[in-house]
Amino acid sequence: MPVLDMDSKLTQQNVLPDSLITSMSKASPYSSQRDQAYYRAVLSKDSRFDGVFFTGVTTTGIYCRPVCSAKKPRASSCVFYSSAAAAEAAGFRPCLRCRPELAPYALQQNLAFGVWQKIVAGALNEGSIEQLSEQVGLSSRQLRRVLLQEFGVTPVELAQTQRLLFAKKLLQETSLPMAELAYAAGFGSLRRFNALFEQRYQMTPSSIRRARRDESDGLVLRLAYRPPYAWNALLVYLKGRAMPGLEAVLDSGAYVRSVQMNGKSGWIKVSHLPESGQLALQVAPGLSSVLMPLLAKVRTQFDLEANPSVIQSHLESDALMAAQMARNPGLRVPGAFDSFELAIRAVLGQQVSVAGATTVSGRLVQRFGEKIETPFSSVSHHFPSPALLTQLSVEEIASIGMPKTRAATIQNLARFTLEGGLQAPLQASQAEMVAHLKTVVGIGEWTAQYIALRALRYPDAFPGGDLGLQKAAATAPETRLTEKQLLARAQTWSPWRSYAALLLWQSLSEE
Repeated sequence: MPVLDMDSKLTQQNVLPDSLITSMSKASPYSSQRDQAYYRAVLSKDSRFDGVFFTGVTTTGIYCRPVCSAKKPRASSCVFYSSAAAAEAAGFRPCLRCRPELAPYALQQNLAFGVWQKIVAGALNEGSIEQLSEQVGLSSRQLRRVLLQEFGVTPVELAQTQRLLFAKKLLQETSLPMAELAYAAGFGSLRRFNALFEQRYQMTPSSIRRARRDESDGLVLRLAYRPPYAWNALLVYLKGRAMPGLEAVLDSGAYVRSVQMNGKSGWIKVSHLPESGQLALQVAPGLSSVLMPLLAKVRTQFDLEANPSVIQSHLESDALMAAQMARNPGLRVPGAFDSFELAIRAVLGQQVSVAGATTVSGRLVQRFGEKIETPFSSVSHHFPSPALLTQLSVEEIASIGMPKTRAATIQNLARFTLEGGLQAPLQASQAEMVAHLKTVVGIGEWTAQYIALRALRYPDAFPGGDLGLQKAAATAPETRLTEKQLLARAQTWSPWRSYAALLLWQSLSEE
């Protein structure tokens, strides 16, 4: 996820509003006020704080999520940490009941959390600190200082904690063989995994292994979110824009698609578990070696790190937003599993209907994409790679039913992607990335904002030139605002304009 400049007006996404913390405690110094608020959240099992902090219990040596169902400790026994890594660095072990590895991530829009997200996706499993530092534009010394200041741990300590927690997740949710599990969690050897697990958690990996499961149809993992989650509304949005052959929304209420990552090929299926506040992710057996980056992609695509209470507290001051949020509590911004796919889909959507763009995108996938066998009749191909699309002629691409100018834009975008154009630097602002996207011949403001909104995950991206948004924001029926009027109206929705856009699009689908 790209981050905004440190002096940006974008507030931290998962830090709860001061009004909420103040309402939970008496007036007192900030640190005391924060601790009181956190302890009250522990007593009430407040899901809004899940992932925002972890509680170390000094009498047991265990750390928990705020939603843990175990007997509540005394306030004097609680120490609060901003991350699982910090709790483990202080000597606490993860709770086996609430399972800290399930907590939604407390992502914030700053450099430290951008680095943290790369580590969570496995950046240090095979790469070095020097390579990661180069990726994020820092020296290795600066990288270490940034993480120590934000989390109180070094890059290596943070990576170790993430590997151990991911291994613990796989131990409790899958029947993967130990060696395969250790590799999937980022360990170079089974011996190293066993030794570090026992040293850190004072138990052997096999001691927490659940009963073996039949996984011939794929692994099933659980991904938590902060409720509420407007799952049905999300599926409606994805269904209308799913590229035939690549992805689909099933009648059972699940999302399925093909996956090609790091030389591995397979499929995933995502369904909703509303009772537990989780998504169930079914993964093809052949993808076990890429589980860590795969889960990071799925969490991004389904916007699992969003904190609805923070977003709502800002947008509800607008009557139009408040009414739509009441109809769709917990509406998420659908992301992209792959930025290049989404960017191409955005280009195909230029000046045509959603249905028309879906039809042409399906032709692109089935004409030029690699075939794959899956359990789903509606998923039969991978998306064509940027390298392949650059090798085709403009006439070949246009032959599926588009103007040659749009086919040329697809090729331009493919070359842009191969040159790293869609890999947003961590410190790149939204304005910088939109301007960078617009250097591609054929990409204008609307397309660039849409890519920034869904693929690059800028929460304030807003395609003000969208006719649907202009219509939905108008107060009088059968009218629409001009782009200038809409952008003026949207100023009060900042820094969450992407969520405002989804709320407006959702209102059109309800008419």
